[in-house]
Amino acid sequence: MAEPGGTVRDPEAVSRFVEHFAAQLVEAGLPRMPARVFGALLASDTGVMTSVELGEQLKISPAAVSGAVRYLSQVHMVSREREPGSRRERYRVHGDQWYEALTNREAVLKRWEGALREGVTSLGADTPAGRRLAETLAFFEFMEKEVEAMMERWRVYREERFGRE
Repeated sequence: MAEPGGTVRDPEAVSRFVEHFAAQLVEAGLPRMPARVFGALLASDTGVMTSVELGEQLKISPAAVSGAVRYLSQVHMVSREREPGSRRERYRVHGDQWYEALTNREAVLKRWEGALREGVTSLGADTPAGRRLAETLAFFEFMEKEVEAMMERWRVYREERFGRE
């Protein structure tokens, strides 16, 4: 298996990494096919592959690639782009994909917080269920502040370690 730029790879070693890493992502809750596609993109030197390339490497159908990429796009783990001069799309994983995926979860946390606030009001703050919801809400509010501070520390650390991109 040759990567763009002439890097020669052992296809079996690449496949073992992709499947092993995908298994770890599945264990953490990611669906299997998106985990495999993400692993393949991550293991590619360019971080970019077409649907055909993903299908061939992973031995999966175009429909499986499409569904996996749709999921990964929705959770901000990959982006889609057009091949220059073509109608074909290619899919890209970025070096900061974890940062992006985590920071884009902020909108989800905000919605959960809103629903929990409504729940506390609806159920009554002095009921056992209301107190449980209030504690859950406090946890999410705490996490939101901590993630924000942690991501700022990550930006500094990343720049020191890898430089600006």
